[in-house]
Amino acid sequence: MHSLDTSVDVLERGTAASASQRSAALDAIYTKVAWRLIPFLFLTFVIAWIDRVNVGFTKLQMNASLGFSETVYGLGAGVFFIGYFLFEVPSNLVLQRFGARVTISRIAIGWGLACIAMAFVTTPTGFYVMRFLIGAFEAGLWPGLVLYLTFWFPTTRSAKAFALISCGSSASGIVGGPLAGLIMDHMSGLHDLAGWQWVFLLEGVPSILLGIAAIWMLSNGPHEARWLTEEERRLLLEDLARDRALIGGREHSFWRALGTRQVWTFILIYFCIIMGQSAMFFWAPTILKELGIGSPTTIGMIISGIFCIAIVSVVLNGMHSDRSKEVRFHCGLGVLAGAVGCIALSFLLMQGSQWAILALCIAIPGIVSSIPVFWQLPNGALVGSAAAAGLALINSVGNLGGFAAPFLMGVIKDATGQVTYALWVVAALLALGAVITMAQPGSRAT
Repeated sequence: MHSLDTSVDVLERGTAASASQRSAALDAIYTKVAWRLIPFLFLTFVIAWIDRVNVGFTKLQMNASLGFSETVYGLGAGVFFIGYFLFEVPSNLVLQRFGARVTISRIAIGWGLACIAMAFVTTPTGFYVMRFLIGAFEAGLWPGLVLYLTFWFPTTRSAKAFALISCGSSASGIVGGPLAGLIMDHMSGLHDLAGWQWVFLLEGVPSILLGIAAIWMLSNGPHEARWLTEEERRLLLEDLARDRALIGGREHSFWRALGTRQVWTFILIYFCIIMGQSAMFFWAPTILKELGIGSPTTIGMIISGIFCIAIVSVVLNGMHSDRSKEVRFHCGLGVLAGAVGCIALSFLLMQGSQWAILALCIAIPGIVSSIPVFWQLPNGALVGSAAAAGLALINSVGNLGGFAAPFLMGVIKDATGQVTYALWVVAALLALGAVITMAQPGSRAT
């Protein structure tokens, strides 16, 4: 009997040692995958966001140069999201069909060319057309990246990966603000081009280069990754299959998913979040200018500092969500912080107080830190074709908030001379999104 007990103990120790070795091997593989993919995808997302929101900085000179009203600017800034909306789902289906390499390359080259063309806009119509095209070309990038990462990371590791790449939107503010300010302050008049024109010209080129590099840098999935050994590929694919089995049943059919209340709840939440994000991203430079800060370079540096805070909050929130395996409150409380920041910003702007900068330091980090965690909600509910098209649908319809926010703020500013009332609307929608998020069933990160 003693001999049998000893044999069982040896077997259990051997099994535990084997599990520990497999866990260590998987940690090393996922670290290798992360170092291979995330820096490049992060850089791609940074450049995409610089080209998306640089119009908020060029507005400081462009509106006066071209005679655009606040409404024209707001509509042009927002019409980007109409192109985004119309081409989002097709773009993500193309990624699933033809792979990430070709799709991400096409996206980056297309929006880079459209950004360069923005330098030669002279009329409101031309402004609207080019902003629409930038949105149409960029459509599919973020949900495509979300889908692409699910090919490489299990759900227990994905929130951190999403957070790291999502930091690109904040990093774009750190880099893009000072860069746009320096270009406008120091290159205006060079070769008979205005400073705002140089911003579009210089910031479109890196996108094209990244699109070309994507062909060589990206693999469509672990099965094509020559930079993994055969054993690493086997362990990785087995772990991903095990993760899918543990999650259990998820919706596969896009058309059935489309008809569920759950998907439309995700869309409503994301619409509220993007309303707040777009209001802040496209109008923060104007808000700072109205506080009496005249230099584009100074405005860019202040916004850079705000986004330094944001990028720390994004990473910490994503890491803590993974560690605690909780999603709802990590997302909802960030959205609620955005609502509080917007309300504070509106009252401080009415008083002309530069404490409004502190309100921006609450609103922007709160909103952006909620976004990568939010995507864990639909990722836990959709798979297969439902994930490819469903994630794109949530992103595209939700991003209509990006059209509504800057247009609403432009119209209200032209009508009243201030954006305070629009900020109240944005804050109310953020509060609604926070409440709905925290009311979702379940709390475990899926």
